[in-house]
Amino acid sequence: MKSKRLLIALLLLLAASTLAAQGSLNAPYSQYGIGNSRLPFNAPWAAALGGATATQPTSIAVNPFNPASYAQVRKESFVFDMGFLLDFSSLKDNNGTGRNNDGNLAYINLAFPITQWWKTAIGLLPYTSVNYLLSQPSTMDNGSTMYTRYEGYGGVNRFYWGNGFNLTPHLSVGLNINYHVGQITKAITYDFADTTRYFDSRRQKDTYVSNFTFDAGAQYRQPLGDKYTLNTGLVFVLPRTMKVHDAALAYTFVSQSSNELYLDTIFPVGGQSPEYTSTLEQPWEVTLGVALERNELWQVAADATFASWRGMKYLEDQSVNLFGNTSIIYDHNVRLALGAQWMGDKSASRYLRRISYSAGLHYEKGKTQFQLSSGDAHSIDEFGVGAGISFPMRKGRSALSIAFSYSSMGNIDLLRHNCFTIGISLGSVESWFVKRKYN
Repeated sequence: MKSKRLLIALLLLLAASTLAAQGSLNAPYSQYGIGNSRLPFNAPWAAALGGATATQPTSIAVNPFNPASYAQVRKESFVFDMGFLLDFSSLKDNNGTGRNNDGNLAYINLAFPITQWWKTAIGLLPYTSVNYLLSQPSTMDNGSTMYTRYEGYGGVNRFYWGNGFNLTPHLSVGLNINYHVGQITKAITYDFADTTRYFDSRRQKDTYVSNFTFDAGAQYRQPLGDKYTLNTGLVFVLPRTMKVHDAALAYTFVSQSSNELYLDTIFPVGGQSPEYTSTLEQPWEVTLGVALERNELWQVAADATFASWRGMKYLEDQSVNLFGNTSIIYDHNVRLALGAQWMGDKSASRYLRRISYSAGLHYEKGKTQFQLSSGDAHSIDEFGVGAGISFPMRKGRSALSIAFSYSSMGNIDLLRHNCFTIGISLGSVESWFVKRKYN
């Protein structure tokens, strides 16, 4: 029976790879780099704590954001954790507001022990998503109209294999090996209303990501008397320079009904190859977390993250540079997170006292920075709040969690992206390699 459950979980993990990074939210800021990253807020429990994840253990929910947490998986336990997201977003500027919504699989995680001191985890997390569609009209010298359409879609998934080790009763360390894979398509289309004088044209680029990255972590638990515990966590993302493959094409065409008839290729020219190699850089990133816990009843947690750039830096081969000079500025990034949680009284006879409640907030400076034509640099900051509730089941061996979060990035003079998210997750702990005894 257990082997069947494991097989089903692994099949779900593989099937999710085709769904996880695909979304339909119109997110204009995702056009920069390799897209927007939702981590760690794609996990409902993390969103409910405001993103304060560095000190959290792996128990019913798996914590892939600090690999040292896997070391707290209980002996002879198999943890299965899966989440879903429902997003309701709006884009607002001085000219008006647009709204849309989307639903996606958020993650699938598994964790289990190898030995008493060595625990392991595998999982899938959407790392970035790209989805935008913008159209800008302009008037030409002859009075006709040209529409410039910017569009992009796709994303990058993160598969990981993590290991956590108990070095002492209070100290654990861990390492994640991450495999990032995905495809991102970006295009600019010049659509002329006067097709008797001009042909429509398009510049399109497909970027293929297939790379490994690594992050390490540590957690230390220090009892303070009989009632309190001080938990500290440290996460370090190792810097790495990688290569990605691009395929570019620029051409003219005419539209016939719903089809396009190619007329001429602008790029590549002559014997030039449409494929080339660009650079993807993972800068170093460090997170320090601290949490005060009382008898596993409640906790207050805080994280501080510093990075030279959150996410990965994409640098296109400048000999091609299909879309012109990039306007992205890679600068220092700081994120602060604060969360509080009533963890539920596991020994209480009343079910309502066993329910867990969480609330948190976060602020991130420099989520994205880019330079306008005027030369001014704009930092796209983000702030958000979250709250959640977790319902224990099967005598505390499973839990159904629901989280509500709100985030806002940008400003009204440029573009503000607001997003309200409902997250639902199911975590379950099963017995692992336990032989039943019969009298």
